[in-house]
Amino acid sequence: MIMTTLGKLKQLFSQREVNTVAQNIGYLTLLQVAGYVFPFITMPYLARVIGTDGFGKIAFASAIICWVQTVVDWGFTYTATRDVAQNREDRPKVSEIFSNVLWARLLLMFISFFVLIGCILLIPSFREEYDIIMVTFLMVPGHILFPDWFFQALEKMKYTTIFNLAIKFIFTVLVFVCIREKGDYLVQPLLTSTGYLLCGGVSMWMILKRWGYRLMRPRLMNVWRTMKDSADVFLNNLMPNLYNSFSTMLLGAVAGSTASGIYDGGNKFVSVASNFHNVLSRAFFPFLSRRIDKAGMFARINMLSGCVIALLLFAAAPLIIRIFLSPDFSESVIVLRIFAISMIFLVMSNTYGTNYLILVHRERELRNITAICSAIGMLMSYPLVSGLSYIGAALTVFISRLLLGTVTFIYAKCEMNKRNNMNIKNLLKGGGGRQH
Repeated sequence: MIMTTLGKLKQLFSQREVNTVAQNIGYLTLLQVAGYVFPFITMPYLARVIGTDGFGKIAFASAIICWVQTVVDWGFTYTATRDVAQNREDRPKVSEIFSNVLWARLLLMFISFFVLIGCILLIPSFREEYDIIMVTFLMVPGHILFPDWFFQALEKMKYTTIFNLAIKFIFTVLVFVCIREKGDYLVQPLLTSTGYLLCGGVSMWMILKRWGYRLMRPRLMNVWRTMKDSADVFLNNLMPNLYNSFSTMLLGAVAGSTASGIYDGGNKFVSVASNFHNVLSRAFFPFLSRRIDKAGMFARINMLSGCVIALLLFAAAPLIIRIFLSPDFSESVIVLRIFAISMIFLVMSNTYGTNYLILVHRERELRNITAICSAIGMLMSYPLVSGLSYIGAALTVFISRLLLGTVTFIYAKCEMNKRNNMNIKNLLKGGGGRQH
């Protein structure tokens, strides 16, 4: 798939552009290996040792921290990447952007932590699982200290990627060493969090010591302005949690941890596939910010590859569940198939939303589309989850992604046509002027 994609790229872009995009794809793919394939390797072992109940507890805590992580990211993954990519030659400006984003994310982390403590004190289901929630929260500071968006924007991902792979490999081995019985489910997020923190520490050393960027003192006005500039993208990233992570939390509260485990067993494979596919989007994002005229060709490549992956997952669902999970997860097949089809619309919303509407400064319109579709999904979640358990949770996500992908596609196409018509008019005017 990647080789076919690169072959098409060579027909469209210069050799230098192809090399840059190819390197981004390669290193981002390795980062996805570190972040998703290693946990994927441990899945069959964890499924047998900690069972569906332990799986469900991990999924419940992960869904909560997903909300926290979305708040802490605040859209910087896209806006800060874009800003640094456009100012790569201006070292003081890059240091300023990096510092403002770091301080903003730390501030958001502390606010989120106190809100989470309040939820644990007030909500019984949170209080019952407070230990795994707190351990899983340790991934947040580690994620902040490992700013992969910064490395991507500067196209300096080689050393951090290699170190990330080494750390994740070590902690993957430790899963098999340290987790021996059902009660050890707490060890899995503890090992993952420790790995994030170590990677973050080395990343900060490379940025500040080896590459010589400065960490400037925090100034409240600069931090506030940085957050304000990314607010629309943040809301666009947050809204899908209204139907996605909320469905997982609702399923755990209504149907119990076993249902959550079956749901997560099917969802996990599509999540891994989606994140690998996002490598294309992330690799192209800095490039498209400078060459938006190539958005149409990128969309065709991205949609084709996404559809192929989704159909393969749908067809192979029974085999995947049988190989990687225990017999207790046999009902995860239907969940996997629902999520596989939903991936087509997820790719559609990312292709025409993140990699087009944000780049042409239509963040607010994209935010409004996402808000409406996500609100509809959230309203559907309770009756679907209450009536159909884990199948209802999967259908909630499917319908929400269907709406979001379709509406985003229609709006983006209208915007593309509008811009093309304006370009044609400008060319005609220019031609008319030359004739006179």
